[in-house]
Amino acid sequence: MGGHGGDVVIYADETKDTLLEFHNKNRFNAKRGGNVDAVGVFTSYLRNGIAAPTVRIPVPLGTVVKSKRGKMLADLARHGDEVLVARGGQGGISLLDMPKHNRKKTTSLTTNMMRDDSDKVLVHGQPGEEVKLELTLRVVADVGLVGLPNAGKSTLLGAITLAKPDIADYPFTTLMPNLGRLDGDPNLGAGMYSSEATLADLPGLIEGAHLGKGLGRNFLRHLRRTRLLVHVVDASTENPVNDYRTVREELRMYNPEYLERPYIVVLNKIDLPEVEDKLPILTQEILRIGSDGTASQQKPTSEIPAQLLSDESDTKEKKLEDYPRPHSVIGVSVLKRIRVKEMLKEIRAALRHCIDSNGALASTVTR
Repeated sequence: MGGHGGDVVIYADETKDTLLEFHNKNRFNAKRGGNVDAVGVFTSYLRNGIAAPTVRIPVPLGTVVKSKRGKMLADLARHGDEVLVARGGQGGISLLDMPKHNRKKTTSLTTNMMRDDSDKVLVHGQPGEEVKLELTLRVVADVGLVGLPNAGKSTLLGAITLAKPDIADYPFTTLMPNLGRLDGDPNLGAGMYSSEATLADLPGLIEGAHLGKGLGRNFLRHLRRTRLLVHVVDASTENPVNDYRTVREELRMYNPEYLERPYIVVLNKIDLPEVEDKLPILTQEILRIGSDGTASQQKPTSEIPAQLLSDESDTKEKKLEDYPRPHSVIGVSVLKRIRVKEMLKEIRAALRHCIDSNGALASTVTR
C-alpha cells in the first residue's frame, strides 16, 4: 500500500497572540505519502509507503475557524484545542498478491483502479482535500472595558494590571485590543489564584459604531467571551449620562445579549472640582436607567427551543430601561489613583457573582 498523505490541523497555542503572520504565509501544504519501496537492493520484497506527517498550524487562543462560505468549523478557545481542516489522500493499493476472494471484495468497493495486459490490478490513491479558510481572532477575556474615546480605559488597564497600553490626550489612541491580567482577590487566601481575571481594553466606541463608524465595531465581537463589562465614563464631559447611554445603545444595536450581562459603571476623573460636586447626581441618574431584573447568563442559540425563539422574535424590542441596572456605580480618578482599590473590590465582587451564577446554573442542569 502507498502511504497516506498528510493531514492539516489547526490548534490553539497560548504562546501565540496574533494572526498577522498569516498575511505573509497563507498557504500550507502537507506532503504526499511515500511510494511502495523495495525492502533492500537485492530482494524483490516490497514494503508499504510511509505515511506523510501531519502539518500542525498554531494559532492564538480565541481563534474562530470558518470555511469561505461562512460555516463555523471550530472555536479554539482553550490551549490545546484543535480541528482537522483537511484530510490527506488515501494511498494506492496493490492487489497483485492478494487472494482472489479478497481481491474481488476490495475491487467492488471502488471503481478507481487500473488493469494492465497481464491482468495486474492497482487501485489508485485518492487525492487529499484542499480547503480555503477564514481565521478570526476573538479576544479571550473575562472583563471587557468599554466606553467613548478618551474615557480613560487604557489608563485604567495600566493602573490595575502590568499592561503597558499606549496612552495619549487624543481620541482613538487604542487601535487594537489590549490585554492585562488582574491579580486574584487576596481576601480569598489560597483561592486567590483561581480568582484571577483577564481584562480587555477595546477601542473607543462612538455614535453609529454598530453601522461601522469609528474603530469600535471591528472589535465588538471580542465582547462575546466576556463575563463582565466595565463601562468607563468620563465624568468631566458636558453630559456624562448621555455618553453612557450612547455606549449602551451601540452595544444594544450590535448585539442585545451584551446588555444582559453583569456590568459596573466607573465614573472617571472625579479629582476635578466640577466633577466631585455632581458625582452623587450622576450616580443616581445612571442607576435610574434600567430595570430591577438581574443580569442573566445567556444560553447558546442552539440550546434554545425553536418555539421560544419564535416567541421572542414576536415580542416588542427592548429599550435601555428594560435591561438590568449596573451591579454598582463607582467614582474614581485612575490617574490620581483615587478610590482605585474600591473599584477593584466592585470588579471582583461582580466576577464572583458571575461565577456563583454559573455554578448555580450548572448544578440546576445536572439535577
